[in-house]
Order: sequence, then structure tokens, then C-alpha cells
Amino acid sequence: MAVDFSTAVNAYRQAAGAVSSGKPVAVGGGEEDKGSFAAMVTDSLKHAVQSGRDAETLSMKQIAGEADLKDVITAVANAEQTLETVVAVRDKVLAAYQDILKMPI
Repeated sequence: MAVDFSTAVNAYRQAAGAVSSGKPVAVGGGEEDKGSFAAMVTDSLKHAVQSGRDAETLSMKQIAGEADLKDVITAVANAEQTLETVVAVRDKVLAAYQDILKMPI
């Protein structure tokens, strides 16, 4: 299955909008395809957001004395690694876009 670049960028934008708004977004030709690129991007962004929320929740619990410091450190490190991965993927998408713009027509 070949995915052109503009479809991938549009799917990324829609997935980012869905994650920030919390509303599901139908992508593609009206079909609900769980194995699509858009579904993969949406799931990845939701996981990244949830990882950050888990770290914040554990941090607040640790401040209240309800969580172990080791668990908080692990959750924060996981959230940091997830954020670094999202930023790396974003940078690769932007670099690919810039390379496409430089191509002669």
C-alpha cells in the first residue's frame, strides 16, 4: 500500500487535531480502517499524550505522599522518551517535506 506524502501530512494534521480535541475524526474515503496510516498516527499521538498525563498524575500523587518516587521517575523518563520520539518523527516529516519542495518540476 503506497501512501503519498500529502495524504500522510493531512492524516498527521487530522490525528493531531483529534488528539487535542478528544473527538474521533473520520479519515480517508469514509471507511473505518484500523490498519491505516491515519489510525497509526492517531494511536501514537494518543499514547504520547497519555504517557505525559500518567507522569503528571504520578507526580501529583508523589507530592501527596501516595506514590513511590521510583515509579514517578520511571513515568517521567517514559514521557520524556515518548516526547523525544514524537519530535524526531515530526522533524523527519518536515525534512522530507523540505526535500520534496526542493525537487525540480
